[in-house]
Amino acid sequence: MKHLLLTATLFLAVAARAQPTAPENLVQYAHPLVGTAKMGHTYPGATVPFGAVQLSPDTDTIGYEQNGKYNPDIYSYCAGYQYKDPTIVGFSHTHFSGTGHSDLGDFLVMPTTGPLQLNPGTADKPLSGYRSAYSHQTEVAEPAYYKVRLADNDILAELTATTRVGVHQYTFPQADQSHIVLDLMAGIYNYPGKNTWTFVRVENDSLVTGYRQTNGWGRTRTVYFALSFSRPFKTYGSRSYDQKQPYRGFWGRFDQAHNWPDLAGHQLRLHFDFGPTQAGAQVKLKLALSPVSTAGALANLRAEAPGWNFEQYKRQGQAQWQQELGKITIQSPRRVDKENFYTAMYHAFIGTTIYQDGDGQYRGLDQNTHVAKNFTNYTTFSLWDTYRTLHPLYNLVQPKRNADMAQSLLAHFDQSAEHMLPVWSHYANENWCMIGYHSVPVVCDAIVLGNAPFDQNKALDACVTTARQRWYDGLGLYVDKGYVPEDQSGASVSKTLEYAFDDYCIAQAAQKLGRPDLEKEFRQRATNWQNVYDTRIGFMRPRLSDGTFRQKFDVLTTSDPAYIEGNAWNYSLYVPHDPAGLIAKMGGSRRFVPHLDSLFTMQLPDKFFAETEDITRDGIIGNYVHGNEPAHHAAYLYNWTDQPWKT
Repeated sequence: MKHLLLTATLFLAVAARAQPTAPENLVQYAHPLVGTAKMGHTYPGATVPFGAVQLSPDTDTIGYEQNGKYNPDIYSYCAGYQYKDPTIVGFSHTHFSGTGHSDLGDFLVMPTTGPLQLNPGTADKPLSGYRSAYSHQTEVAEPAYYKVRLADNDILAELTATTRVGVHQYTFPQADQSHIVLDLMAGIYNYPGKNTWTFVRVENDSLVTGYRQTNGWGRTRTVYFALSFSRPFKTYGSRSYDQKQPYRGFWGRFDQAHNWPDLAGHQLRLHFDFGPTQAGAQVKLKLALSPVSTAGALANLRAEAPGWNFEQYKRQGQAQWQQELGKITIQSPRRVDKENFYTAMYHAFIGTTIYQDGDGQYRGLDQNTHVAKNFTNYTTFSLWDTYRTLHPLYNLVQPKRNADMAQSLLAHFDQSAEHMLPVWSHYANENWCMIGYHSVPVVCDAIVLGNAPFDQNKALDACVTTARQRWYDGLGLYVDKGYVPEDQSGASVSKTLEYAFDDYCIAQAAQKLGRPDLEKEFRQRATNWQNVYDTRIGFMRPRLSDGTFRQKFDVLTTSDPAYIEGNAWNYSLYVPHDPAGLIAKMGGSRRFVPHLDSLFTMQLPDKFFAETEDITRDGIIGNYVHGNEPAHHAAYLYNWTDQPWKT
């Protein structure tokens, strides 16, 4: 008997060891609330990897201007949410993450109880509008899930998402009156006149469709929606905040404020009324987006979210995150290491987003409808922020998506009236933000690393055409002189250095594809960084049209117009394609290492970045600006010296 028991015990132990171990839950380590304070510019809401919907709370909707002037406070609201804020205005469906400028905040939804209020109110007087106070103690933010209790109305708000559908679940208290507000006026980086038009059609007592077109950063940005309710609303209405127009046709003969199904205008807010609710009563919403049409939004709604099982959509979303986060596994005995790593990985996978319907249709730069054939179309290419490190990461851990992104950039080129690859594009618009032609490194890196399932020579031609556009941002001067003259084009040093890197990328792709003439041309252009290096002082320095260096010059200030979001100390290290050449130019390792040491050990006084909103004390180590992109490679330059351990 003892022998049988021992045998059985050994069998069970061996069987247990033979069982495959369950994969570690990586979702638990990603924290969407990280980066939502100060200048982090991230949002805490629900989204799936690269999802077209980013359903998230907006804590304030301050205007882009104040008294006719730019309001600098708006910069901290690039993602719509600030951790310090005491109120939530509502939950909108589109957000940028990590960008240095902003837009979006489409289709803000807010549940309320009691007498109807269509004014959002103010942060200091939340009861004057539909916004609500909240506490972080009731707030939960996970990948693909967000929860918070709206304190003023005691409503539990829960959010999740599919790729193209935002799913809301609101649990109401006992109330005599319960409402859902849909605000088409709200937006991020908002200002009077930003809405060029909005349209809403109430299809029946539980389905609403429409669209919103905005001006501004994306001057023809149009987003369509289909909104479905889990229970029919009893009544509905709207309020137009349009200024009086000279002519509005004959619509004024109808009472459009109450139960009118066909609404249009620049400034609209709607309400959907559910009458009394018992404690625990739930109203669920599904709002689908489309870049093409309300029919496309309806098709996306039916395909991705046909039912009302909120927990199912949450599980599916978190399963997607588990799969994507699992592309890299790390081992560490410290939980904080995993939290830092997977939170950063989470944020890396929500910046660039899918921009097409489920059937492949999308709105192109030419404002026509296109079909993405053999690729998925993406948008939100903040390329000055992402070409250095994010797209190279995608090429390694998201090769299929990165190839699709490269094809999205090339589709943009085909639709461009200027015959340019995108500089900074979102939602079928080129917004021309920042400098360089940094689609080129993304496309060329895909070619060089063999991850380019498209016509590679045609893609290289698009890069070359872009790099030869003489009208673009001092580029003709750069080609003629070998540098951008400061007295003819701003940010001249930054442009020269970044153009040189982009040119190096073209040379590498030309070499890979066996096109020696192009390789020679752009290999030479890639050396242009040397033309703004002043050997007398050891820094990259603004140069004038006559070939002389500008005399008035401070290597510390970040407000020098020759540099964009940086100073001479940081930008003088920006030769990522030729670190050995840079080190030799600066006197070899013996002189370069102490110079690089000083970058991290010296103190940059506040006065040198006080006027640069993209640079704050939180992101500075010595004089190294870790809170912005141009010097992110700097610590790794030790690897080209005789002291690599300092990295």
